[in-house]
Amino acid sequence: MVTVASPSRLTARDRARRADRDRTDRSVPGLLAAPALIAVLFLLLPLIGLLIRTPWGHLAQALSGTDATQALILSVWTATAATGVSLVIGVPLAWVLARTRFPGQRLLRALVTLPLVLPPVVGGVALLLAFGRNGIVGRLLDDWFGVTIPYTTTAVVIAHTFVSLPFYVLSVEGALRSSGEEYDAVAATLGADRWTTFRRVTLPLALPGVLAGSALAWARSLGEFGATITFAGNYPGTTQTMPSLIYTQLQSDPMVARTVSMVLLIVSIAVLALMRNRWLTRP
Repeated sequence: MVTVASPSRLTARDRARRADRDRTDRSVPGLLAAPALIAVLFLLLPLIGLLIRTPWGHLAQALSGTDATQALILSVWTATAATGVSLVIGVPLAWVLARTRFPGQRLLRALVTLPLVLPPVVGGVALLLAFGRNGIVGRLLDDWFGVTIPYTTTAVVIAHTFVSLPFYVLSVEGALRSSGEEYDAVAATLGADRWTTFRRVTLPLALPGVLAGSALAWARSLGEFGATITFAGNYPGTTQTMPSLIYTQLQSDPMVARTVSMVLLIVSIAVLALMRNRWLTRP
């Protein structure tokens, strides 16, 4: 009969041997290392090409143009607005998915995550069918209030919210699940109702996930292109965001296109740096 020593009974030498064995087990077989290296190169080479071909000496000049300045300001503003909308409606939705149980919950979660896999252009067409002048909601807005949403700055915010909200909800839902429901139960035993528990217990515990979701939603919104150009168009000063400007300038002025692309790359790296403690560290 073989007995296995419990961790508390292991000697220092046994623990050292186990640590050595763990380090040995983490070695990478050659058959796996080669494809992994190819994957890394596949992801990094385009970024390296962008870094090399970016006209750093003309960076300020390229960004000082009227179109680039307007696109930068519009992108930052609409991304911030979309993140704010995601915060207001995304946190309650994440709480419903993480803290409640009801029939059809799995279906609801699948519908919430659908924009993650939906082609952006299809998302833009869907937005037109919902909020366009002849859309389900757009027709009512036009008939009752004379409001037309497509091809306006408001349409940009709606498109950005549509594509970034799932990222936000998933991040906050994960934070709510990891924080556990024990503290909610303790607050309930002390007489707190669900709203008070959410405001004073649940939300503060999930705050790191809320902030990470906000950063992720903002970055995703800043880089949105397909749904925006389909639903909002590409009009300078009104709906032309930085990705739309890159698309326009790529044929006429590649220097501006590469420069604006570099700005978006720097923003993406900054977002990853802000969330390094959440995603880039070992569990």
